[in-house]
Amino acid sequence: MGVVTPPTAKAPKQDRSRVTRQRLLEAAVACLAEVGWAGSTVSVVAERAGVSRGAAQHHFPTREDLFTAAVEYVAEERSQALRELPSQDRQAVVAALVDLYTGPLFRAALHLWVAASNEEQLRPRVTELEAKVGRETHRIAVRLLGADESRPGVRETVQGLLDMARGLGLANLLTDDAARRERVVAQWAALVQETLA
Repeated sequence: MGVVTPPTAKAPKQDRSRVTRQRLLEAAVACLAEVGWAGSTVSVVAERAGVSRGAAQHHFPTREDLFTAAVEYVAEERSQALRELPSQDRQAVVAALVDLYTGPLFRAALHLWVAASNEEQLRPRVTELEAKVGRETHRIAVRLLGADESRPGVRETVQGLLDMARGLGLANLLTDDAARRERVVAQWAALVQETLA
């Protein structure tokens, strides 16, 4: 039987701090997705999260810190959900990967990418974040699809699938094209099945 340490006074404060941080991250992603970079200030995010601007700046000293952390946080949450998908048929995997690029996270990330293309201090952070998220998504896709990347063309097929999913996400920003997307997903699932068989 181990020694039980009594709870400290710091635990509740640490819990509050973690909850505040999470609320700020979720509010930042929602703001980016809804109003874009220009409308997403630290003050707007703090108000949406129900915390003071000072509390927001305690957790995230700069606007860039807040928004890159927010996109990274939600990307990790989404990656975790993908990692937990059971092995299933490839059409369901293709559909799940496409869903990754058609939701609010993708919309928020896209606003961040556009801002980074014009803001020197943001560009390296977003480029690094996108590379990290892209590598992780590729790894997860390979595992879920049961793909053997030592075979010719398999790596390119998986990357093509992710690029196609990103393109569908871009199209979804302007119009909800769910019926066409469903047909494209079915076609890509057939191509993936044929290539990976």
